Amino acid sequence: MVGKPSRESRGRARRAIGLTGIVALLPAVLAGCSLEDAFYLGWPRTKPTDQSEMMMDLWVGATVAALVVGVIVWALTFWCIVAYKKRDQKLPPQERLDEEFLPPQTKYNLPAELTFTGLPFILIGVLFYFTVIVQDEVTFMSDNPTACTEITAFKWNWQFTYTDEDCEPLETADGEPVRETGDSEYIPIIVVPNQDDVRFVASSEDVIHSFWVPDLLFKRDVIPGGEAQTTRFEVDFNSEGSFVGRCAELCGAYHAFMNFEMRVVSPDDYQTFIDERVGGATTPEALEAIGQDPYATTTNTFDTDPNSGEAS
Repeated sequence: MVGKPSRESRGRARRAIGLTGIVALLPAVLAGCSLEDAFYLGWPRTKPTDQSEMMMDLWVGATVAALVVGVIVWALTFWCIVAYKKRDQKLPPQERLDEEFLPPQTKYNLPAELTFTGLPFILIGVLFYFTVIVQDEVTFMSDNPTACTEITAFKWNWQFTYTDEDCEPLETADGEPVRETGDSEYIPIIVVPNQDDVRFVASSEDVIHSFWVPDLLFKRDVIPGGEAQTTRFEVDFNSEGSFVGRCAELCGAYHAFMNFEMRVVSPDDYQTFIDERVGGATTPEALEAIGQDPYATTTNTFDTDPNSGEAS
């Protein structure tokens, strides 16, 4: 007659099954990204502004600090499990409860308590210090911006109005503001110079939206309410390129359609672009004049035809 497997045997079997499952899943999980991608933790690779570089450094530093603390805590936890484990497990149950078989108990270790209380405060203080430094840089506003663009969010797209350094709207020869407005069939492009102190003045016509360029590692909510709710911020660009933009606030039924592209160009090309726009050229025409792709390259419009047979 074959008896039941012991509790210890069943425990070993469960652990073996669990480890086998983990080992089997690891290739599928790790195949989704390279080791280099994993260390970026989902953040964009490009950092086209000084502020984005500082925020990335802060993020990496905080993550490393958290990992160091985690490793220390895990090490101490497993050390305690091993060091203070009850040794004699073969005694009868009634004898195992006898106090003389309990491991040595440690109480009121004042140096350890002071250490484990003081170190977290030091860690928090260091993180707070660097967070304030980065935050001050991100929210800094210069007295004289090198360029300024008005951003208007509406259901469900974007309008960009080009202005002078005093943030006064530029006008064409016909007296019309120099504007770029997106719709369901056209991705609007906002063109900015590769310079420091580039200012954005953002407002909303209807509901709360959020101006977000992922590569800038920055977003700013755009809230309706007139001048009182108008938000202003500046960035210092350090590289040229095309960067996708999104609305980061769930603003309604067609929130997903609120895409745009930020095109960072040289200061000379930016001035040529503005001159072309003031002269009456459209954004695609002005972009072609400076050797740029006339339409968005980082994102596409959605097919809004319900009979298209394709998911939008």
